[in-house]
Amino acid sequence: MNLNSGFGISASGLTAQRLRMDVISSNIANAETTRASVVNGKAVPYRRKMVVLSPNESNFANMLQAQMNGDEGSGRGVKVAAIQEDQTPFKPVYNPSHPDADAQGYVYMPNVDLTKEMVDLISASHAYNANVTALNASKAMVMKALEIGR
Repeated sequence: MNLNSGFGISASGLTAQRLRMDVISSNIANAETTRASVVNGKAVPYRRKMVVLSPNESNFANMLQAQMNGDEGSGRGVKVAAIQEDQTPFKPVYNPSHPDADAQGYVYMPNVDLTKEMVDLISASHAYNANVTALNASKAMVMKALEIGR
């Protein structure tokens, strides 16, 4: 295994987890937004977004073949496959005085659950910190390898 491949793996993880934290922050910020967009002349609430991660090499056979051919950099790390909208239904809340209330007095709130978002944010933060630790470990190994030559 190439010593530098650890840097690339950790860097891809850092980038992916940072984007994940940004999307979660956007979800939390818009948890009360009832007019995120307009569809057919009607205001639509904010819809929760989720980051979908996937490995850089999606096929095990291709990754195995690359490793057998000596390509040590193939299939390493993670990438953002997509940012999808959560299709769970909006939450109806009875509030007839709200400007976005329908004829029955219900306001449709975003499908953002703050508890779920905080758990996801903590998970992404821990994954980010784990990648920082792995990056520092790779850096320490390279530094020790350079000291051998003295």
